[in-house]
Amino acid sequence: MSPDHHDNPAWAGARPVISVLIPFLRDDPEMLARQLDAEAAALAGRVELILMDDGTGDAALTARLKATLDQLTLPARLITLCANEGRARGRNRLTTSARGEAFLFLDSDMRPDTPHFLRTWADLVARDHPAVVFGGFSLDQAPTDARFTVHRALSLASECVPVAQRALTPEKYVYTSNLLIRRDVFAAEGFDPGFSGWGWEDVEWAMRVSRRFPVTHIDNPATHMGLDTVADLARKFDQGAGNFARVVALHPRIIQTYPSYKAARALKHLPGLSVARALMKQAALAPVLPVKTRAFALRLYRAAVYADAV
Repeated sequence: MSPDHHDNPAWAGARPVISVLIPFLRDDPEMLARQLDAEAAALAGRVELILMDDGTGDAALTARLKATLDQLTLPARLITLCANEGRARGRNRLTTSARGEAFLFLDSDMRPDTPHFLRTWADLVARDHPAVVFGGFSLDQAPTDARFTVHRALSLASECVPVAQRALTPEKYVYTSNLLIRRDVFAAEGFDPGFSGWGWEDVEWAMRVSRRFPVTHIDNPATHMGLDTVADLARKFDQGAGNFARVVALHPRIIQTYPSYKAARALKHLPGLSVARALMKQAALAPVLPVKTRAFALRLYRAAVYADAV
């Protein structure tokens, strides 16, 4: 069954410079769309929004989003898929509707940290026409519930990294949460549809594209609102093991420099690894332990899961 496309009244006559591409699955991107639309007057037609429901199957959500998009000043399209295509294939599909010279991939659980977020991106494209740029992300607006403290600690330590530090190993700190890609770059290097489930498709793409195009970083962050519990993170690590193995096979020299690979190699021949893995997970789940201890245990658990791939 063909995807359903819904365009708002501003869509038909638009000539955008940047296409903001927002995939979602069982999330509600309405607040993000409205926040981005608040910049419409300052953008002078330079930005369009394209949202894609990757198989949620919620008719009420679809109807509400269509009504929301019809109220926006920014040109906007909603693509609704009947079946889930996955993170890599879905993002590749989003680009086929894009009309801008640059694509801004933005996750649906992100919230811009400044009122001039899109204008900063549009000005950068007009001035420099960059190939690949990551804007960074923060937890400034993220929930502070106790059940998310471990994820917050992990993210602050390894992902919410200052621009100067990101620039030292530019391909390492590339996530589709806030990523600008020039059209011709994406035409040359799309996301690998061989990835399925959770994780690593954006990191692998950055490893591949960095061989041909410059990858740069700026300070234009958005907040990652979708923090997970330890149980949810552990499930994602389990799902990501196959994708990690694919990265190891495709880019052995680069991945061998990553701490996650080194830790997995160190644990690979640990006697009783399966038992140790279960204990690591139990420690990460234990609310009586300090947050730093639980975060360390969860990192060890991820490495133990990935050990099978190295």
